[in-house]
Amino acid sequence: MREQKEIIQDVIDYIEKNLEKEMNLDHISKKIGYSKFYLNRLFAEYTGITIYKYLQNRRLTVAAEKLVKTDKPILQIAYEAGYDTQQSFSFAFKQVYLYPPKIYRDIGIFMPKKNKISMYFSYISSHKFVTKIRMKEIAA
Repeated sequence: MREQKEIIQDVIDYIEKNLEKEMNLDHISKKIGYSKFYLNRLFAEYTGITIYKYLQNRRLTVAAEKLVKTDKPILQIAYEAGYDTQQSFSFAFKQVYLYPPKIYRDIGIFMPKKNKISMYFSYISSHKFVTKIRMKEIAA
């Protein structure tokens, strides 16, 4: 059986390569070859976020960058981010970026809310945390 971190990295890589394509948890689980329940639990365990939330936040981050760096119509950016309507896109965008897309574009400063997750960084972070705990145990 493959190492769990490799499975999560495969999910992340697949999502990143297909951000503008139609995709959901069922599709991702079939592509990766594990049940959606197992995959989502494993992903949340390693990253602290569900696959759906990661996908949504990554798409909104890419959309925010397009709003600032391109002249594409907001409706087109909404479709590319996987939203059926500009209204649903605007609602989701405002929840994450606190401004509607038009105002965010007018401000003109791109601030990514969710960068690609790196499993190497997650390992390093958890390793440092474990090391700190062990050091405290030794000191006590």
